[in-house]
Amino acid sequence: MPAAPSRTRATALPPSERRAEIIAATLPLVLAHGAAVTTRQIAEAAGIAEGTIFRVFPDKESLIEAVVESAFDSSATDAALAAIDPKLPLETRLIEAVEILRRRVADLWQLRTALGMMQVSSGGPAMNERHHAPDLTPLANLFAADRASIRRDPLEAAHVLRGLTIAGTHPALILDEPLTSAEIVSLFLDGIRTRGSGPSGSGTSRSDAAR
Repeated sequence: MPAAPSRTRATALPPSERRAEIIAATLPLVLAHGAAVTTRQIAEAAGIAEGTIFRVFPDKESLIEAVVESAFDSSATDAALAAIDPKLPLETRLIEAVEILRRRVADLWQLRTALGMMQVSSGGPAMNERHHAPDLTPLANLFAADRASIRRDPLEAAHVLRGLTIAGTHPALILDEPLTSAEIVSLFLDGIRTRGSGPSGSGTSRSDAAR
């Protein structure tokens, strides 16, 4: 009789790497199933035995807690912003930045929706209590080369652009279709009035609107 196929054993990894691997495999499942995701589904997605999960996490709730913490970590977003070529025109730089910010807003909103704004661990902070003032230095740095042509400090400009991006992207805030990244940047740089519609009827140039 042919031998029964043997189960492939997961490659041994240091605990920190195994933890990161499990978190990465769990996030898409949490987005799809919320807190109802099972450890069996997680194990299959990670290509490990179900018991391996509990060598790294004491229970499923602590794993979901770690997934939320990982999702709120802005390191990857900051690195993506820092990688934008500073030699690009300001408008192009900002459109790339808004694309990055919009993806983060969408991902966090989807995670909040999947978990129902729940308290993911007993006594732990609810997702809506996890918000901390973000470090906008990576976004502010994108304005540095054009400091002379904007009327706000780069950090202040970064706060305005981030707020406008959230307002134009967040599903709970938009009216119909979300603004595109180019539309958000155009609104940020040019304002909402058409040229020539000011009180004196004089046109307002892009450089004047940004100052």
